Amino acid sequence: MPRASKKVLSTTFVSPPMRINPTVAFTLILLTMMFGAGIVSSSWGYAIGRQALTGVRQPETRPSNSATANRSGDESAGLRLLDEDKIINDVKARMTDGSD
Repeated sequence: MPRASKKVLSTTFVSPPMRINPTVAFTLILLTMMFGAGIVSSSWGYAIGRQALTGVRQPETRPSNSATANRSGDESAGLRLLDEDKIINDVKARMTDGSD
């Protein structure tokens, strides 16, 4: 008796094309744009700050250095305090002269 061959039907599973969720895509696009904007703004700020500080140097001496400690304290000797009552009377006199 002839042997009957069994035919095996091979069914390969073909997955449907993968679709990207629009919400995920939009989120990734926004995240990328924010990352790019951060890089651009930080480099721009660095360039502006560097340009603003050109010519500015760090002090060569410390304030606690003996050279600065030996300064004379007579810098406030040129300060002259004014009499408040005299200034107020002066202003009042100018105000009354100007309103007449």
